[in-house]
Amino acid sequence: MQRIRGPEPTRAAASPTFVVQLSSTRRGARLVRLLATQWLDERALSYRSTTSHTAALIVAELAANAVRHCGSIGRDFRLHLTLRESAPGRVLRVEVTDARADKPLPPGTPRLPGDEEETGRGLLLVDALADRWGQYGNDAIAKTLWAELDLPV
Repeated sequence: MQRIRGPEPTRAAASPTFVVQLSSTRRGARLVRLLATQWLDERALSYRSTTSHTAALIVAELAANAVRHCGSIGRDFRLHLTLRESAPGRVLRVEVTDARADKPLPPGTPRLPGDEEETGRGLLLVDALADRWGQYGNDAIAKTLWAELDLPV
């Protein structure tokens, strides 16, 4: 069989969404942060930019929250990133879905943990860095924590 080399396929326009599902482990949380920054870098949000670092921190904190609540029961979590146009610029929406609808966030703003507590600061970081954030229940099993970051023009 003879192979005929044709023209290079045209590169499709960069997708405005990225979805990946990973195991609820520390390795999964680290990998999802790396994949997110790579995807953003391919969409003109430089890996070295402050905005990329902020987005990576938001992804990392939401993923760590999912790992903390689902890792012990062996359930996966899913990251969904969306870039959309919005006046006056673009918005990055980060969604992390885990299989613990039975563990919703307490209502109101996150509380500052005591000096002796070793956990509980992740959502304070998300609250400080994101322009908007919250949660919603998908069904009886899954819940999604989301955060939006207004990108510079």
